[in-house]
Amino acid sequence: MYEEYYGLKSKPFQLTPDPGFFFASKLHKRAMSYLQYGLSQAEGFIVITGDIGTGKTTIANSLLDSLEEDIFAAQIVTPKLSPDEIVKMVASKFELDVAGKSKAEILDDLERFLNQLAAQGKRALLLVDEAQNLPLETIEELRMLSNFQKAGKPLLQSFLLGQDELQPILRAPNMEQFRQRIVASCHLAPLNSQEAREYIEFRLQHAGYAGQGLFSDASFAAIHDFSRGVPRRMNTLLDRILLYGFLEEIEFFQVGQVNLVIDEVKSEMFIPDNLIPARDEVFTTDPEALRFTAKGTEIHEAQYYKDMLHGLVDALDDALKHKIKLTQYIDKLLKKKYQAYVRLKSDDE
Repeated sequence: MYEEYYGLKSKPFQLTPDPGFFFASKLHKRAMSYLQYGLSQAEGFIVITGDIGTGKTTIANSLLDSLEEDIFAAQIVTPKLSPDEIVKMVASKFELDVAGKSKAEILDDLERFLNQLAAQGKRALLLVDEAQNLPLETIEELRMLSNFQKAGKPLLQSFLLGQDELQPILRAPNMEQFRQRIVASCHLAPLNSQEAREYIEFRLQHAGYAGQGLFSDASFAAIHDFSRGVPRRMNTLLDRILLYGFLEEIEFFQVGQVNLVIDEVKSEMFIPDNLIPARDEVFTTDPEALRFTAKGTEIHEAQYYKDMLHGLVDALDDALKHKIKLTQYIDKLLKKKYQAYVRLKSDDE
């Protein structure tokens, strides 16, 4: 409705996850790097957690959108499935016939399918979204599926994406064997105020907006305060703001106009009092409290160590990116060598 008024080619703040609108904040880039690293390792589990609406599914869709042809990927969104039900769903997502078959028969078919993929130089990838809904025994069943191997190489690799509740599930004492299979994990936090502004501007531009800007600085701050930096909450609010702007013929939003829409949205939806603060708010709480450890030991030069820690994290991120690129390069060389070997063998025959 408002797209033409603001010169947009599509809706910039739709709720449905769209890989084309993937905004790579620092944490989202790290999560994507972990997923790509996991792919390059071709084994183990990658676990991505985050609060509702922080972009886990969008990251998964972006990954699926960029996969090479040698990876057969399946994605499931999990309700509370039993171990037998998860086996049946995994098999059906890999396009296997499960009607009227026992669990043992389905497992035989699945192993045969995975071996056929490997014989073709391909491998299988399973993305499990909303994994916090799975009982412990069902997550353990996923670990058992990762035991399918050929020549010491796993035939099935799985990525788990879930809300914060997934973390204590995986920390349970009886999940030690599963934890040992986790190659990497990452937690998505809400966007800070600067990232939220960049997120809004990125999505507007991606949707075709070519103007000088729609929001005042105070408007960006109000949007971030209300949404607490959660992308899905921002999408819901901004869609309403643009609709309001179209109806009122607003070309540039001042904070008062944005607050009118925020008040309307507040009156229509339940807003918890204990929203998780955005990352920049975490580091601007009581400065005196940040000078002491949990045991009361005073921290001298805390800012120095904080800056050093951020620098270390950035260095590790860069090292991970370089390792991914090197692994992908080596993987391509090995594929070419294997293809040359297959051609020579067929010529000899």
